[in-house]
Amino acid sequence: MENTSPTRTEKVVNTDDGKTVAIISYLSIIGWIIAFVMHGSNKTTLGAYHLRQTIALFVISLCTWIVQVLLVFIPYIGWTLDILLIFVYIGLFVLWIIGFVAALNGQEKPMPLIGKKAQQWFEGIK
Repeated sequence: MENTSPTRTEKVVNTDDGKTVAIISYLSIIGWIIAFVMHGSNKTTLGAYHLRQTIALFVISLCTWIVQVLLVFIPYIGWTLDILLIFVYIGLFVLWIIGFVAALNGQEKPMPLIGKKAQQWFEGIK
């Protein structure tokens, strides 16, 4: 039988309100804004956790896009780096899936590479 108890880095929360905010925050930037407004009226640790995770993911995605737009104008080097950034986008998509699955399961599980930093960067979202 498999051990399904949460580890130190992930907590299971059994509140539907926080879970709804967590799930909606992953849908888009508009979904994040809606989740943020919903979270304002009913603050939960699960909702705040996933709001911080998704805003970090959105900011990193935006920065990657800006770099891509700037590099595309540099012949050869920019085009090569532009192709390599496709792998960064695939990685960001994988992180999004990991975070979304954690939100669906009601877990406060950090995304690999950026999850713990996201909690520090956006600790003002409570």
